[in-house]
Amino acid sequence: MKDFKKGLEGIIALETEISYIDGVKGILEYRGYRIEQLAKLSFVSIIHLLLHGKLPTIREHDQFSNMLKERRELDVHTKEVIHFYNFNIEAMDALMTAISHLSHSDPDLNSNSHEENISKAIRLIAKAPTAVAYFQRIHEDKEIIKPNELLPHSSNFLYMLRGEIPTVLEAKILNVDFILSAEHELNASTFAVRVTASTLSDIHSAIISGIGTLKGVLHGGARLAVMNMLDEIGDPKKTEKYVMNLIKNKQRIMGFGHRVYKVVDPRADIFRDLAKKLAEEKKDMKWYEMATKIEEVVTRELVEKQGKTIYMNVDFYSGVIYKYLDIPPKLATAIFALGRITGWLAHALEQYKDNRLIRPRAKYIGDHHTPE
Repeated sequence: MKDFKKGLEGIIALETEISYIDGVKGILEYRGYRIEQLAKLSFVSIIHLLLHGKLPTIREHDQFSNMLKERRELDVHTKEVIHFYNFNIEAMDALMTAISHLSHSDPDLNSNSHEENISKAIRLIAKAPTAVAYFQRIHEDKEIIKPNELLPHSSNFLYMLRGEIPTVLEAKILNVDFILSAEHELNASTFAVRVTASTLSDIHSAIISGIGTLKGVLHGGARLAVMNMLDEIGDPKKTEKYVMNLIKNKQRIMGFGHRVYKVVDPRADIFRDLAKKLAEEKKDMKWYEMATKIEEVVTRELVEKQGKTIYMNVDFYSGVIYKYLDIPPKLATAIFALGRITGWLAHALEQYKDNRLIRPRAKYIGDHHTPE
């Protein structure tokens, strides 16, 4: 058997038209468009691009937006079952259960055709934020807030979550967060989605596979870890000592390092700028100052002095933004999933279109007991 790469690092497993990464030059594209361009658009445009392969016209955008708005509400049974969740769990567990329950009432449950899967995809993108918001409201013993069809996708989620219409900047930043989270080639959760889809299982099951994988601290869970790190530091004056201690003890600094990027993650630069604007609007620079100090120390000690390619990734400043948006830490990874679900769905659809069962081999390193 040929040599293997642990963690499948650098192994090309399939072909895709959905996204492109150049980790040396710091390039990320969705269907040929640079992420810096796409971050200026609406999340609805990105959903259309990923699912349908092209950016929408103004008319298509409005029609697509209305389709999402009309499908936001949960069916009565899914709403009821959320009340019985264990509220000590992370929101990712709640989202996983909600997606599974939503499949029971999906009118296209028993069909796996492309048209029906597109319909399922639109419903899943529309309903997932509602499920997360309802979970948190019920957990806080507050009345649930129904979707507002007058609000765009990201604004509506913050409205359902907090009970007040967000500021223009808050809505813009969460819109960008969903865009930057939407897709990232064959990451661990997307690979899990494609493996499930390759068995010709249903699209809800494929998305559940993605959610379970994204939950891990080495993947989407890193945002939660960044938020916890900021809370643990607590004071900008304590930041350098805290980071130096991590480096001294060779501990992982959450929000830094990436399997693919050998330079700064292009999404991280966008998040840094947005975090500063949000800090200025809130008139509270604490979290931003802590973050910039962490970045400074890591760059100085690990990159400049030791020559390591440990640069900040997408999770670092997104964790800072969630602090300013008053996002409860237990929701951090679930909100990442609300953006990433679109990319997962695009990959599931691509897998179904030209399917071959994904079934790699393992290199056996155990003993062989030969019969006497």
